[in-house]
Amino acid sequence: MPAYTIKIKKQKTERNQKRMEALPIPTETYKLGFIGAGKMAESIARGVVRSGILPANRITTSHSSPSRRQAFESFGVHLLPRNDDVVEESDVVIFSVKPQVVKDVVLQLRPLLSRKKLLVSIAAGVKLKDLQDWAGHSRFIRVMPNTPSAVGVAASVLSLGGAATEQDGDLIAELFGSVGKIWKADEKLFDAITGLSGSGPAYIYLAIEALADGGVAAGLPRELALGLASQTVLGAASMATSSGKHPGQLKDDATSPGGTTIAGIHELEKGGFRGILMNAVAAAAKRSRELSQN
Repeated sequence: MPAYTIKIKKQKTERNQKRMEALPIPTETYKLGFIGAGKMAESIARGVVRSGILPANRITTSHSSPSRRQAFESFGVHLLPRNDDVVEESDVVIFSVKPQVVKDVVLQLRPLLSRKKLLVSIAAGVKLKDLQDWAGHSRFIRVMPNTPSAVGVAASVLSLGGAATEQDGDLIAELFGSVGKIWKADEKLFDAITGLSGSGPAYIYLAIEALADGGVAAGLPRELALGLASQTVLGAASMATSSGKHPGQLKDDATSPGGTTIAGIHELEKGGFRGILMNAVAAAAKRSRELSQN
């Protein structure tokens, strides 16, 4: 048998053994802990409680800021004195700290991060390989959410670490599904995902602002223009996700010969609208790759 075949089989066996070492998370009784109590952690925790996936009394976090403590306590989450206490109390631990400090935080908590615990990171640009090295095991899942999680309509993507099981992935998908939609993807796609869904909300905010400015230029009051622009984008996105039609078909459906819409689209095409958006995604993805290599 060729040496490379033996090596591949050995690697698969080792991955299976690691997964067997990971005890299943008790789905009916598990406890969830957040390391980091910022806005994203709050959004996820609120979504989990609001959807009924977990009661607030099975969620913990820790923070020194009175305002952040009050934000979590306002919907029943338990605040503990230290991050060590959160880890010891939890079966699932979500690291929701800034990318530049996640290494120090994970290394500090490493003695408590046993394979019995499922670890999750939402730190942008921090790879699973590094997270697993710092934690001392590979029962880790990386998730890329985006800011609309604050209003329950996030676009999130997850990738499984070496010892994370499919059941682990399903559990985390359920948690993050409480604040929007979630997909599973290979981690090698995460830079492109960052460029699209991670940075994408900002592109759309810019488009909404520009549409509103156009409305003002055409004679609308500012408040009305902004309301119409925001609702139009929301409605178009809902059509794109629920109609089952390709966006190009929806565009064609809304465009009559010699009408107002085709006149506007013509101007967008002359300005390179599609290419500009494509370039924005590509540039953000490139920057994500650069940052993850530093």
